[in-house]
Amino acid sequence: MTEQRRTLYPEIEPYQSGMLDVGDGHTIYWERVGTPGAKPAVMLHGGPGGGCSAGHRRQWSPEKYDVLLFDQRGCGRSTPFASLEANTTWHLVADMERLRAMCGWDRWQVFGGSWGSTLALSYAITHPERCTELILRGIFLSHRKELEWLTKFGASELYPEEWDEFVAHVDGREGEDMTEPYWTLLDDPDPAVRRAAAARWNRWEGVTCTLLPQEEVVDEMADGDNAVATARIENHYFRHHCWLEEGQLLAGAAEKLRGIPGIIVQGRHDCCTPPHAAWQLKKAWPEATLQIVPDGGHLFIEPGITDGLVRATDRFADS
Repeated sequence: MTEQRRTLYPEIEPYQSGMLDVGDGHTIYWERVGTPGAKPAVMLHGGPGGGCSAGHRRQWSPEKYDVLLFDQRGCGRSTPFASLEANTTWHLVADMERLRAMCGWDRWQVFGGSWGSTLALSYAITHPERCTELILRGIFLSHRKELEWLTKFGASELYPEEWDEFVAHVDGREGEDMTEPYWTLLDDPDPAVRRAAAARWNRWEGVTCTLLPQEEVVDEMADGDNAVATARIENHYFRHHCWLEEGQLLAGAAEKLRGIPGIIVQGRHDCCTPPHAAWQLKKAWPEATLQIVPDGGHLFIEPGITDGLVRATDRFADS
């Protein structure tokens, strides 16, 4: 008999929330869910440029965990909204340390998906002594070919009709990386130009994120002022290769993560962050358990991905 897949824990509201001044003109929104004094964990959302959602809170047992969630610089409820100033990977790593100290925690479980996996690894190789374990989904190592998979060639072969519309919006040329052409429009002084470019940028990513057509998910990603923030911040990070040297995270994992347990949940059919990066990470970090979900894509709300993540947090709940 096939074992029934796990689902998210019931809806839950934060027991505490607030704003933390992290310097550089930025103030970070944070919230805590679960049981005060239980096992500490931190949740790192995707993007870059996304934000925390009510669904993100539901990946841990509320009786066994005390989970901190926060909106990264310029995202969600953090201020100033959509700001690119002093907004780099390493600023976010420093913010995590400020948040950990604010909570009074010595160590915590680090949990991140997609871009959140990149940030989690960046933090872990900088502060390995602070990590009890890592739970990662949809691995993105910020290698050039991973960036180009979305913006030059790769996913374009799987979604050619969407790719043609993505390229046409900026009058792009065959074989050209779309990052800079889109940045020109995303940084245009005309708000209407920025909104239109953001909608198209986010629609392209939304299509690659969904294993099966989910127009409501794609439309939500492409709509409104939040779409402009997401697109601008993500493009800003892509243009700078996320402030990571080529191979930096793999080298750091091989050197710094030995002895730290981890679970990687990766969709076999993830067209946003394909499985090759997860496989590379597993080889560099043998302590990690790699679970490739055979019918999984990119999003944490897909049944197989949700099952893997909830089982992972349960596995470490009492350690």
